[in-house]
Amino acid sequence: MVSTRNVTPTASTRRQRGVSLIEACTVIAITSIVVGTSVPSLQGLIDGRRLQGAAASLATDVHFARTEAVARNQPLRLGVYPSAEGSCYVIHTGAAPQCSCSGSGPALCTGGAEAIKTVHLRPLDRVALQANVGSLLFDPLHGTSTPTGTLRLVGAAGQEIRHVINVMGRVRSCSPLAAVAGYAAC
Repeated sequence: MVSTRNVTPTASTRRQRGVSLIEACTVIAITSIVVGTSVPSLQGLIDGRRLQGAAASLATDVHFARTEAVARNQPLRLGVYPSAEGSCYVIHTGAAPQCSCSGSGPALCTGGAEAIKTVHLRPLDRVALQANVGSLLFDPLHGTSTPTGTLRLVGAAGQEIRHVINVMGRVRSCSPLAAVAGYAAC
């Protein structure tokens, strides 16, 4: 005969549920270390994407200026203007000194020149535009560029993408030592 006894659990046989304060602090410490080490690499990734985005936009705008000159049957310029608020480029009609960047608004043009597109690169964008020429003139008959030039986009970490515009108005993009993924070395 088997006796059935009602066994009530005592304090020593009960299982504890939940986590202790030490376990919670350990998890928080490990999580903060992982997040702290990944944030700088995440900022570098964001800066790289900003640089690539600005480079793609600039290359598209060079092509736009060239084709728009042919479509309008009118010479167009792409002028590069450094300013205290960053850098800027303007696609416009008229002579090179007839347009300039003004703060963060549209370009200011004088003497009958017309601004077609203005793009500002502010310090918050963490991308700067530099050029070895003040402006590029696109011929309406052939779409050629005078003079040839190199437009440099420099990111916050020093990475650089260059757009080399040849006499035919075509753009070749590269990165020194192929530092930016997806771009050939120059």
